[in-house]
Formats: sequence, structure tokens, C-alpha cells
Amino acid sequence: MFLRNQTRQVKVNNVTIGGGAPVSIQSMTNTVTADAVSTLAQIRELASAGCDIIRVAVPDSDAVDALPAILSGSPIPVIADIHFDYRLALGAIAAGIHGIRINPGNIGDADKVRLIAEKAGEAGIPIRVGANSGSLSEAMRSLPPADALVESALEQCRILEEYGFRAIKVSLKASNVPVTVSAYEKFAERSDYPLHLGITEAGTPQNGIVKSAVGIGALLLRGLGDTIRVSLTAPPLAEIAPARRILEAAGLRDASPEIVSCPTCGRTQIDLIKLAEKVESLIQEIKQQNRRIKLKKIAVMGCVVNGPGEARDADLGVAGGRSQLALFKHGKIIGTFPEAEGYDVLRREILANTEEISVPE
Repeated sequence: MFLRNQTRQVKVNNVTIGGGAPVSIQSMTNTVTADAVSTLAQIRELASAGCDIIRVAVPDSDAVDALPAILSGSPIPVIADIHFDYRLALGAIAAGIHGIRINPGNIGDADKVRLIAEKAGEAGIPIRVGANSGSLSEAMRSLPPADALVESALEQCRILEEYGFRAIKVSLKASNVPVTVSAYEKFAERSDYPLHLGITEAGTPQNGIVKSAVGIGALLLRGLGDTIRVSLTAPPLAEIAPARRILEAAGLRDASPEIVSCPTCGRTQIDLIKLAEKVESLIQEIKQQNRRIKLKKIAVMGCVVNGPGEARDADLGVAGGRSQLALFKHGKIIGTFPEAEGYDVLRREILANTEEISVPE
């Protein structure tokens, strides 16, 4: 297992970020924040899917007024995303927000930034600052892209540090994956602030998931990153499963279970694609019912070349033959069945290895 870069820790309510804590998953609501009912409904949906921290836009006083209701009903910590108006940041802090995201450079004069830092410090909440390739100053644009992101982020950190504030998280995002990876690597050499990873403006799920997996995954495998967001041009719920799977692929979360399945080829004599999709859907259905699957690995294999070996290596596995499935359990074959019947047996075995997750009151 690779060594994770040791950053300082900050707390976002009950979620610890940095210092070796588990990498958390974030997203952002796209509701009108002033509509507390709709915003809470979306937050609960995201939390159920595996989101650990949620960010809400706070563009006006109506959004600030809705924060107490949102905070009281949210099952996960809430961060206020604020730009330009320092009064919105102060209002969010007074409402009990669990963290804020600001760009000190667009807040205004030094006294306004100082007041935010002081109030956030008194409340014991962190501030996320960050550099985005789309909003760099003219001075920064003269630098190489990765260096521009690093210097911009360090400048924002220094502004807060001048007022004694150090509960900071940092993001350095570009839509270009190599630039983003380079920027995070360079920043980590100069600072121990915890890092929020992501590829900004990554696009629709078809492209954005690939770019995010490459960029975020590359950084995680280098030991960098303390919290992540897969930013997609899609409903927020679409961001959670890819983020979770990136962490699982990087070995930072237990897949519970890992599902392995082979590509199709000319030897495949079962409907492998449909079978693999049915197993994945079943796993998601079980998890959505607040149940834990007590299996580490399930294999869905299409032919007799690699199939039996992978199936034996799994807690549960199937290997396809001529319209038949051989089922394996903990390395031993338990029977050979017609294709449809084989799935039913596999399904029963999976369901028999589940348990309800106890949820604290």
C-alpha cells in the first residue's frame, strides 16, 4: 500500500479531513438554497448514496436565512460557498455553518477578510480556499499553468495566515488533467494543508468521469488528497458513485464487495453483459436498503479459460459455459445450472450474506 502524504487535520463538523483520515466524498447541491425543503431533499438523497460532505451556494441573504433549517435537517456536514460579499460569509457562520468556501481575493478589502477569518476561528470551522484555472488573476496568467495555480493558492493561504487563521483546506483545479496533477504535486511540496481534489469543468459524465478518474486517481496513488469531488455536468447524484469507485479502485475504500467481470469474446456462450449488469444492480439495491454485504469479492466470468480460476478466487463466483453457469462458493463448486437458474441461485447466496446496518438515532 502506498504511503499517504501527511497533511494537517481540519474538522468539518463530525468529518475529519487530512492527517491520514479516510478520504471523504463531496458534492454540491444545484437547488435554490433559499428553498430549504428542496435543498434538504437533495442533501438526503446524496447522503444516502455515500456523500460525506455537501456544499451549498449562498449567493444572497435569502440563502443565509434558509441555512438554519438546512443545517438542522442535514445528515451530513454543510459547507457554504460564498463569493464577493463578506456579509454572506458572516451570516453563514452565525447560522452555524460547518465550513465555508471563499476566495479571499474577491471578498474585498483586508478588513472584510480579517473579519471572516476571526469569526470562522471563533466558530472553530475551516475555510476552503482554492485556485481555479478559469478565475486566475492577470498576474498569475503570465506563469506556466500549474505554477499559476500553486502561487494563487499559496497567496490565498497567506492572506488568511496573516490573521492567524490556519484551519485551511486547499483546491487547485484545472480542466486540463496533467496541469491539475502537476499543480497538486507542486503545492504538496510547499505546504501541509489538506487537499481537496477534483478536475474542474470536467464535462458530462461520459467525459468527466474519465478525466476525474485519471486525475484524481493519479493523485491518490501518489498519496495526495484528503477529500474529493467528481465535478460533472449532471445532477449531483451522478457524482457520488464515480467518486466512491475511484476510492475503491485506489484501495482507499472497501468495495464491499468488489465485482470482477471479464470482457466478452468469441468464447462467451452466455449473456454475460446482462448477467453482470443484474449482479451490479442487485448490489446497489441491497446497499440502498441500508444493508451491508458480507462478501469481499464476487466474480462474473464468461468462459472456461479464466472463468473457473477467478470464480474460485472469489467469495462467490460464476463461470459461464454453453448456456450454463458453474457456481463457486469460497473456492468450491456448488453446482452447475441453466443460465437463468444459475443467476437465481447466485442472487439467493448474495442475499443470504447481508445484514442490516444499524443507524444511530
